[in-house]
Amino acid sequence: MTNGARAADPLARIRRYLLALVTFGTVATTADLLLLAHYEDTKQLIPLTLNGLALLAIAWYLVGGTGNSIRLLQLVMTAFVLAGMVGVVLHYQGNLEFQLDIDPSQSHWTLFSKVMRAKAPPALAPGAMAQLGLLGLIYAYRHPALDQSSPSTTVDKGA
Repeated sequence: MTNGARAADPLARIRRYLLALVTFGTVATTADLLLLAHYEDTKQLIPLTLNGLALLAIAWYLVGGTGNSIRLLQLVMTAFVLAGMVGVVLHYQGNLEFQLDIDPSQSHWTLFSKVMRAKAPPALAPGAMAQLGLLGLIYAYRHPALDQSSPSTTVDKGA
């Protein structure tokens, strides 16, 4: 396939857009976490660490275009999904403990409603990390760099 044909390939274009979304979302999430001082304990460092790893994996792919860089990205994106799910649970538990300290006699529905509507920490906010992970996994699905016979073979960064 020529470079002109590859540039016109809709799948390659969609992959570029997906990678741009994952990169933008990761940078924006990192900035948000830093602005919120989401680094006060070890658990809070997990999303920041994963964001850093994701950006390194993306940079490695953009520089080298190897299958190994895509495999690393897949691994980190899988960790994003898992961390997002665990984060939702941790945020929910934190809000639940706070609400129970305020009024342990609340009905189940009232308690659930207050926990889900809490602004600090927002219970579903870590779900954004899971979404980024899924986008990254979609990007890497059957990626052309994974089909190369040699792990060090590079491919066009548009694919």
